[in-house]
Amino acid sequence: MLLLAVLALGVAVYFVALGNSAIWDANEAFYVETPREMLEAHDLVNPAFNYEPRFNKPVLSYWLVAALYKLFGVSVAVQRFGIALGAVLILATAYVLARPTTRSGIQDQGLGIRDSSASLWAAAGLAAAPRLVMFGRRIFIDIWTTAFLALTLTCFALSEQDPERRRFYLPFMYVAIGLGVLTKGPVAVVLPALAFALYLGVRGELRRVTELMLPAGALIVAAIVVPWYAALYRQHGWTYISSFLVNENVERFTQGVGVSQPRPPWFYLPVVLSDSFPISILLFAAAAAWKERTRIETLLWCWIGTIVVFFSFSAGKQDLYIFPIVPAVAALGGMALQRGLSDARWTPWLTRTLAVTGAILAVVGAAVVWLFDSAGRVYALEGAPIVGAIGLAGGVLTFVLAQSRRAAAAAVTLLAALVAVNWMFVLRVLPEFERYKPVPAFSAVLRERLAPGDTVAHYQVALPSMVFYLRRHVDQSFEPDRFIAVLQSNRRVYAVLSADDYTSLAPRISSGTCIIDRRPTFEVKLRQVLARQPLPELLLITNRCP
Repeated sequence: MLLLAVLALGVAVYFVALGNSAIWDANEAFYVETPREMLEAHDLVNPAFNYEPRFNKPVLSYWLVAALYKLFGVSVAVQRFGIALGAVLILATAYVLARPTTRSGIQDQGLGIRDSSASLWAAAGLAAAPRLVMFGRRIFIDIWTTAFLALTLTCFALSEQDPERRRFYLPFMYVAIGLGVLTKGPVAVVLPALAFALYLGVRGELRRVTELMLPAGALIVAAIVVPWYAALYRQHGWTYISSFLVNENVERFTQGVGVSQPRPPWFYLPVVLSDSFPISILLFAAAAAWKERTRIETLLWCWIGTIVVFFSFSAGKQDLYIFPIVPAVAALGGMALQRGLSDARWTPWLTRTLAVTGAILAVVGAAVVWLFDSAGRVYALEGAPIVGAIGLAGGVLTFVLAQSRRAAAAAVTLLAALVAVNWMFVLRVLPEFERYKPVPAFSAVLRERLAPGDTVAHYQVALPSMVFYLRRHVDQSFEPDRFIAVLQSNRRVYAVLSADDYTSLAPRISSGTCIIDRRPTFEVKLRQVLARQPLPELLLITNRCP
């Protein structure tokens, strides 16, 4: 019951206080605003952002948010409710993926967790992951891409676990693939195809590909994907379709579009461990039991390996690209944890792993306390030291229990500590972080001043959420000459730019502009925090001064 309580609290945090923080720039802004503009235009075929066409992603993620808007009204909280649903779906797939190898129960140890299964450990371990909690409040498309890919993996795993019902599970797998393609693109086909081919190859069963209902699957996927692309083709020909397939897929993979600096081939190794920490640390114990792996465990390793290796060859490595591995990682971690609790041969692996994880959590917690307590005058996040203190205490207690060979107690303590960290982060830290989000304050100032013919412009800053808050087009400039031309036009202009850029452009614009408002931002590097450097500022200026 104690583990169930931890799981329930871990899941509940995804749904609390969804509206207590402003939109995150830049990713979240697109999935809050684009569906609103589609509904405003009564056009569900053509996505638009900033009142301009936006075809860099397929349409399903916008449709999902638009449907929620129709049901509950337009708000940031409603959009985040959709993200939370996707996160819970990911947790459910981790639970199901860990079920096939559930072993006998464990000793109670006075904790009320007798007969806890690998499934519960997997779901609770992933629910407690701080990265998933954070992503589950801000990144709609990657959460739902992961959810659809996780459903694809789960349906295939169930068909392998229960061959007699394969023809029942596989159609659902192809539905998940189709939904993934309509969310993210061809990658939703490529990754499962490579992973499942590797799995069959490792098991020497490639001939079984004929059992996968490929012709029927192709029809199911086409039935989901083709209608929107056909509607798009009727209106625009191949223009936007080819642009998406080439620019957003081939060129991003081969040329690194959108990545400012090259990343080494081993870039993803720490990401594998951080995305689903703490359950991911148990991958080492899972790997140690390689010779005892089941068919499903082989499949999970192939899934993880395929995705990590595939994107390791990409020029544009982004950490979220491999996020679809997290349910497989959690399932393997849950299996390893249960193995260590029920089989004495693996108990030392488990206790050592929990001790190391507790030590890591304690060190990180202490670092957070020191960093934000000593830097509080510059970086005011009063809830952050509390988060650090919880992590420190939970890490120390986990370490002590693990060293005392009370593995079950150590595991529950670790998860409970991280769930508490997540609750404190959501209820205290995020609201305090609002002071470093300038867009809501700037937007409030602008709403009192803007007239229909005025121009709102941004120079060298990425603040797309202002489009949602103002419900109007925002001009984006990256070239100084173009920006200066906008300021020198006959229209009244309100512009947002950094204090440094305003200083550099001062010889050309300062005489005709004035500052209306200024706000600090938190867009800084760790080395700047350690050096206690002042926060950078953004300015709101106008070319029509009083």
